[in-house]
Amino acid sequence: MRNKVFMFIVLLVVAGVLFASGRIAYTRPGFMMKIPSSSISRSPYLFQTGFGSEIHNFSPLNTAKGGYFNMETGKSGFLFGFSFTMAADTSALNSLNTSTYAAPVEFGFHIQKRVYSYQNVSVSIGLQDIVFQDTEESSQLSLNSDELSLFAVVGSEKGVGSYKMKTYMGFGTGSFAPADTISSDSSRTKAGVFVGFILNTPYLIDWGGIDIVGEFDGTGVNVGLRIPLTSDYRLNLGFTHIDKLPNFSDSYWTGHPGLTLGLDMAVPRITTVKTARDLYSGPSPFVEDPSILYPSEGETTIAAQIDSTLRTADFAVHSLRDSMSLMNNEMRNLITQLSSMEQQAMFLEDSLKSMKLDRNIKDKNENDALRHLSRSLRYFYTGDYRGALQEVEATLDLNPNLALAYARRGSIYYKLGDIQRATIDWNLALRLDAEYDDVRNILKALHENRLKSTSLIKE
Repeated sequence: MRNKVFMFIVLLVVAGVLFASGRIAYTRPGFMMKIPSSSISRSPYLFQTGFGSEIHNFSPLNTAKGGYFNMETGKSGFLFGFSFTMAADTSALNSLNTSTYAAPVEFGFHIQKRVYSYQNVSVSIGLQDIVFQDTEESSQLSLNSDELSLFAVVGSEKGVGSYKMKTYMGFGTGSFAPADTISSDSSRTKAGVFVGFILNTPYLIDWGGIDIVGEFDGTGVNVGLRIPLTSDYRLNLGFTHIDKLPNFSDSYWTGHPGLTLGLDMAVPRITTVKTARDLYSGPSPFVEDPSILYPSEGETTIAAQIDSTLRTADFAVHSLRDSMSLMNNEMRNLITQLSSMEQQAMFLEDSLKSMKLDRNIKDKNENDALRHLSRSLRYFYTGDYRGALQEVEATLDLNPNLALAYARRGSIYYKLGDIQRATIDWNLALRLDAEYDDVRNILKALHENRLKSTSLIKE
């Protein structure tokens, strides 16, 4: 939790330095857009932090940006806040693309205290927008007294079924005074009133519910939505000064309308609830303050939210762990399959090489066998039957399935007077080539005792 909070604060501070935002929606203490609020009980959060942005023109883009941090101390009702902002570019609309205007960076401090609460009504007073500006004219931070606002706000909280309505009405000086032009008017009112409401709905109630926000901040009407992303994070959307939306395409001025976007994080308090056995140390079995034994509704809700957040985080961690384990198994399977495919490819490559080698050997043997067979025919014609027989034997050593070689050897044995061997070789030739008609005719003539030497196969 500490690492999560620290990283978010670092990110927020970096975002503030890079972007920075006068009175930007959702960057003041409380849950409203631009006005302060009051509560009948202590805030259930240890602290809140976030950032917001107002888009005042899309083409070219002109925005105001900022961030905030606030916390309520103990049960005293003091609420402290800090914000850093940068206003939008005040250049003419047609020169925004080439503008070199650098809006002053503002650092604001806010403090308020709940001074009265009764049933569902509370009253708070405070000092808001203690703003220090870093302007081009001065290299040092200077206090902007025009923004300084002393205010008082009355809050009321009521439940209607599953909905909860909070309303606020107050009076303030400084930045709460009406301001509709970019030029300052010394004769304008220096104070103004503000009103607003938050309607908490049961939608996404497990994460706190969606809030509908509406307010008049002394200059214009603002409306928005606060949508919970988890029990700790909320996405803030809305419009500022919607009554001036017809002037949205004009150049920026103090009361200019805008589309608001923001994100905030709330870190809940962790409350330790003691049991009666832990608290009881005296002879009396009674405890004067029963609230010590039993947590309040707010504390129970916070504990439930923490438990829900922890369960959600635990589920997410286990899901990620299972996903990583599944991915590791799939990766190992893919590696195994790839290794198997590589082995198959190597086997096929070796088989192809072996086939090529066998084919080359076979072609060479056939060529050598035909040369020996041709030489045996030359010896046969010259009457050198022994030489012809040796060449035929060499042919059969190279190719034992050559029918012509057996037929030739049968003719040589016949010339040498070995009729039995001749008959065997002619039958072998006929077995290898059933359509060898010349061999069949010789065997038929031998069987009928009409075989002549001139009919012997010599080709």
